[in-house]
Amino acid sequence: MQRQLGAAYDAFLASYEKERTYGLRYNPLKASREDFLREAPFALRAVPWAEEGFYYEPSEQPGRHMLHEAGAFYIQEPSAMAVVPLLDPQPGERILDLCAAPGGKSTHIAGRMRGQGLLVSNEIVPSRAKVLSQNIERLGVANCVVCREEPARIAALFPAFFDRVLVDAPCSGEGMFRKDETAIAEWSAENVALCAARQRDILREAAKTVRPGGVLVYSTCTFSEAEDEDAAEDFLAMCPEYRMEGEPLRLMPHLAEGEGHFAVKFRRIGGTSEGTSEKDHAGSREKDVSGRKGRKPVRAAGKLADDFLYKELELTEAGRKALFDGRTLQPFGEALYLVPDAMIPLDGLRIERPGLQIGFCEKDRLRPSHALALALRPEYVRKSCAMTPKQAAAYIRGETFAVDPARKFWYLLTVQGFSIGFGKAAGGQMKNHYPKGLRRPFV
Repeated sequence: MQRQLGAAYDAFLASYEKERTYGLRYNPLKASREDFLREAPFALRAVPWAEEGFYYEPSEQPGRHMLHEAGAFYIQEPSAMAVVPLLDPQPGERILDLCAAPGGKSTHIAGRMRGQGLLVSNEIVPSRAKVLSQNIERLGVANCVVCREEPARIAALFPAFFDRVLVDAPCSGEGMFRKDETAIAEWSAENVALCAARQRDILREAAKTVRPGGVLVYSTCTFSEAEDEDAAEDFLAMCPEYRMEGEPLRLMPHLAEGEGHFAVKFRRIGGTSEGTSEKDHAGSREKDVSGRKGRKPVRAAGKLADDFLYKELELTEAGRKALFDGRTLQPFGEALYLVPDAMIPLDGLRIERPGLQIGFCEKDRLRPSHALALALRPEYVRKSCAMTPKQAAAYIRGETFAVDPARKFWYLLTVQGFSIGFGKAAGGQMKNHYPKGLRRPFV
């Protein structure tokens, strides 16, 4: 680092004697920036490189607030928020986050896609893929498929398919030293070399998934030139159909309020479009739904979904568009999902989450999923019930609360304008349907 930074080395070293900064990102899928700032009970200060980002004081403990459970925001290291603005995802596009766990950048991408298009979030390690899926669910993302595949297999399945690809590569984690002592213990020169070799292999495969004219962004949370600038130069030598766009982005802890990050943007200017057409995808997908053994017929499952959404919750036109535009209903065993239309057939893929889970088919009714509640905004249904903060805290603990006896059956429950789960009203009580695994006390 002394060789790399020269005269700035002393300032860099001194930055590690200071307290680190803490950040969160509001969720545009749940509310506007103005609505979030009005409801969030924290002292917030804007992060300059991400319009969704804010600094907060650690004493605020936003991770223990009920709005965190409602998916109103995602806690993320501030400098990591610089990557997705460089990727610049747009609604309606096909986007791949190749190394996606725990989900910070995937949920940032999803917010900018506004529920339109296809997001494929991939994580090869099963335990990390589960955490990724949980964060996708908590933030109410409806257009994401979570996979558990090797990069080479993703490249084979999605040739020249994506408009934008993010490779936030596993790295030596030098930008994590101040926040994670494990990163210090695991660091070695040998590990830097191992990471650099692995990063080049991942980039080589990722390059195959980008359509001509599309964008690939490579990022790390390390300062090593071998993993950053050298990796970018090697990529251009390996893949001559790509050009670097603009200058690499490097945030350093002595120059910015954050732990540090590196990112570089490439555009594919050559190559052929090798992927199949959307028509081919749709035809294969329809055959897959009807042909898999043990599935409930899609028409019968669809009726159960319609009965619940339109008769029980009284879905509005805005809600119908938010859920169904660009997505197709598919049963998987007893579970029912909305799968993005742009997705390739799912058979043969290692899938953690095939789309938005609507619920579970049980005889002649649908038991709604928690994921559906989190994907709905209050204006998407006519049957919603606003809870006070005290009621919401009791709800998250697993308790019931009193309601008007005139209320019957299912309701979308909200707190401070954010959906947080389902309840079922009967006899003047709102029965609790918050998942048992998520229940916890609040201070």
